[in-house]
Amino acid sequence: MKKILFANWKMNPTTEQEAVKLARAGDVKNAVLIPPFPFLNAVKNVLKSASVGAQDVFYEEKGAFTGEVSPQMLKKLGVQYVVVGHSERRRLGENDEMIAKKVKAGIHAGLKVILCVGEPLSVYKKGKKATEEFIKKQFRFIKDKKNLIVAYEPIWAVGTGKNADPEDVARVVQFIKNIASVPVLYGGSTNSKNAKSFLEKKEIAGLLVGGASINVKEFQKMIKIAERF
Repeated sequence: MKKILFANWKMNPTTEQEAVKLARAGDVKNAVLIPPFPFLNAVKNVLKSASVGAQDVFYEEKGAFTGEVSPQMLKKLGVQYVVVGHSERRRLGENDEMIAKKVKAGIHAGLKVILCVGEPLSVYKKGKKATEEFIKKQFRFIKDKKNLIVAYEPIWAVGTGKNADPEDVARVVQFIKNIASVPVLYGGSTNSKNAKSFLEKKEIAGLLVGGASINVKEFQKMIKIAERF
C-alpha cells in the first residue's frame, strides 16, 4: 500500500478561488484533500487524481439538527473520506460515545472514516502504559471497523510545532494496529522536514497533515517525499 497524505485544511482558506488553487497543487493519486464544507464541491470538481474528504459529519440521516451535515449528504456530493473525532472537535465537547456514533453512521453510508485518537500531554508524561490505556479507552464504543482508518495524533503535538519521536510514534501505531486491525496514520505538526522520519516507518500508513497542507510549496515537497514509499 502506498503511503497517503491526508491534507486537513481546517478552517482555511478564506475563498473558493484559493481552495481551487490549493486543490490543483495537491492533485496527486496518493493524496486526500479535506477542505471546509463550503469548498467541497469546488474542490471535488477540479480533482483528477486526488480524493476528497470532509472534516466532520453528524450521525443522523436527516432531521432538526441545525448546522449539521449527514453522511448521506457527503456521499451524494462525491465525498469519499471523512474525519471524525479530531482533537480540535473533542476540545469543543465531543466525547467517545458521540464519535463512535459518527463512525458507525459514516461507514454505514459508504464513507471511509478517519478516526482520530491520541493522548494529552498530562497522560503522555505518565509514560507508555498510561498512553496505551488512554488510547484503548477511546475505542471502547467503536464496533464498526470496515473502511475505518485511524489517525494517531498526540494532542500535545497537534498544531504546536512539537515533534514526537518517530520511534515512539511507530510503537504507539503498532499498539493501535494490534487492537483495531486497521491502517494507522500519524498526525502532529508534520511538515517536509520531518515527513520522511515518519513515512519510513513500516507501521505508519500515511500522514494527516494540518498547517503544512495549506502551504503549496511545503505540501508539494511532502508529496515528493511520500512518493518514495
